[in-house]
Amino acid sequence: MPELAPRLQHTEEYYFSRKLREIEEMNQQGDRVINLGIGSPDLPPHPDVITTLCEQAVKPDVHAYQSYRGSPVFRGAIGDWYRRFYGVTLNPDTEILPLIGSKEGIMHICMTYLSEGDQALIPNPGYPTYRSAVELSGATCLEYGLSEEGGWLPDLEQLARQDLSRVKLMWVNYPHMPTGTRAGSAFFERLVDFARKYDILLCHDNPYSFILNEKPESLLAVEGAREVALELNSLSKSGNMAGWRTGMLVGKAEFIGEILRFKSNMDSGMFLPVQLAAAKALSLGPEWYEQLNAIYRARREAAFRLLDLLGCSYQLQQAGMFVWARIPSVYADGYELSDEILSSARVFITPGGIFGSMGRPYVRISLCATEETLGQAIDRIKKTK
Repeated sequence: MPELAPRLQHTEEYYFSRKLREIEEMNQQGDRVINLGIGSPDLPPHPDVITTLCEQAVKPDVHAYQSYRGSPVFRGAIGDWYRRFYGVTLNPDTEILPLIGSKEGIMHICMTYLSEGDQALIPNPGYPTYRSAVELSGATCLEYGLSEEGGWLPDLEQLARQDLSRVKLMWVNYPHMPTGTRAGSAFFERLVDFARKYDILLCHDNPYSFILNEKPESLLAVEGAREVALELNSLSKSGNMAGWRTGMLVGKAEFIGEILRFKSNMDSGMFLPVQLAAAKALSLGPEWYEQLNAIYRARREAAFRLLDLLGCSYQLQQAGMFVWARIPSVYADGYELSDEILSSARVFITPGGIFGSMGRPYVRISLCATEETLGQAIDRIKKTK
């Protein structure tokens, strides 16, 4: 039998992949676990989006391979969306690359620019895929710690005191997952200055900017950012289209062209009706996001009540579709609290340690569950107290 490739020897199976198997085994034994862990939207896309998909899918001429650059209609819709909501003007022909979900873009960027001997800055706590993609490229991760005391923002002065000569990329993500922190334009400006000074490519992952956030922001709105930054975005959260796998990479033409050299060897384009339906989703007005956020706001209040019951502390104004909370000191870490309520109440919440060592004293609750489901989780936990 072939040996495991060295690139996978330090890359473990995704935590949620393992945990979902455990939860499924419990469900098969008759225990209905309430899963408040994963951020997979339970709400449907706008009806017009589904109608567009259905209308386009029955046409006889939409089933062929598509352009590696994506449909002009989809790219144009992305450009219009960025202009209307972020105040960023993009050339749809050269500065936009549709993706089969933004997660693949993380890998594409790392494989395009990183190799053995290079380093990439990744946040701790942060999305685990950043680490996986960097390591699979052969490069080395250089963590930068984020703390509650530091407002969950990187300490750029401290970073500047390190040896950054081998650093080629820096992954950033605001609104931040898992903490729900917004960065703000002033910090984005400092970040761009930092990247320019140390010749680092900023890679901003921006899928949460419309969820419980009144002012969506793009890093590319900062003057000069286009010379040092790329931005990933997605319809998974803002459009309730996680399973549709529709995302985008935006930035200057030179970067887009270089990444396309890698991506064009990985797939043969996205199903055209999905692209046209995604274009419809991007055309929706502010009222769509207002309706969506009214639901998430009510769910967040229920999540707060659950966390109060567990004795956790949290910030009230978090963006995104999760609530991040510090655990009581009686627990060693978030894993202990998560395992306790899974065992006693059959409720699963995410331990913060899966996002890095700085997340160990925390847990995360997903808002991708109805108020009724959150209420049932509260009732179950009350019975164990």
